[in-house]
Amino acid sequence: MKNKEEVRKQIEQVGIVPVVRALSPTEALFAAEAVLRGGIPIVEITMTVPNAVSVILELRRELPDVLVGAGTVLDTEMARNCLDAGAQFLVSPGLDLQTVQFAVREEVLMMAGALTPTEVIAAWRAGSDFVKIFPCAQLGGAGYLKALKGPLPGIPLVPTGGVNLETAASFLRAGATALGVGGELVLKDVLQSRRPGVIEDLSRKYIEIVKKTREEMRAK
Repeated sequence: MKNKEEVRKQIEQVGIVPVVRALSPTEALFAAEAVLRGGIPIVEITMTVPNAVSVILELRRELPDVLVGAGTVLDTEMARNCLDAGAQFLVSPGLDLQTVQFAVREEVLMMAGALTPTEVIAAWRAGSDFVKIFPCAQLGGAGYLKALKGPLPGIPLVPTGGVNLETAASFLRAGATALGVGGELVLKDVLQSRRPGVIEDLSRKYIEIVKKTREEMRAK
């Protein structure tokens, strides 16, 4: 079991957190295996997946090299169930301070959701390791993220919602620490038609964008 600092470093290094929303546990497992083969050893299983806690448990058992997180965690009871199943990080769509405080006590990485500057500051002060900006695209995408980073340069932000192959680089240049990518990577029709090659190829493309964009930023 990786400690919180190791989990943090892996998310920062990889730079992509695939968000898996699926109609069945089988689809979720299929998606996790596909992104891993594509080079992304991280997966976030949302609590909207049927039997999501069981999926986390099975992923931890079957894919020990994958960093498995729980997404759409709304309260401390849900968080506890996810940790008991082996979740290595927790993600919420909004800011629930009790869940953040729970994660701090349990020494597990937390990525609390926020949108406004007030919420971002509150999440960070409460102890959230990253702050997920969601839904980011609807408020201006990379431009909005850059505006937040101006007065809050020390808070690591992870935009989610609207991150795709066309926008990923702009989010990174705007200051994103990592990117949460859902339906633009784990495509619904691909899950249903069982075409792992599509997800594998997309995973490689996202990884390449992160690598190339970071190299360009360092060169400046």
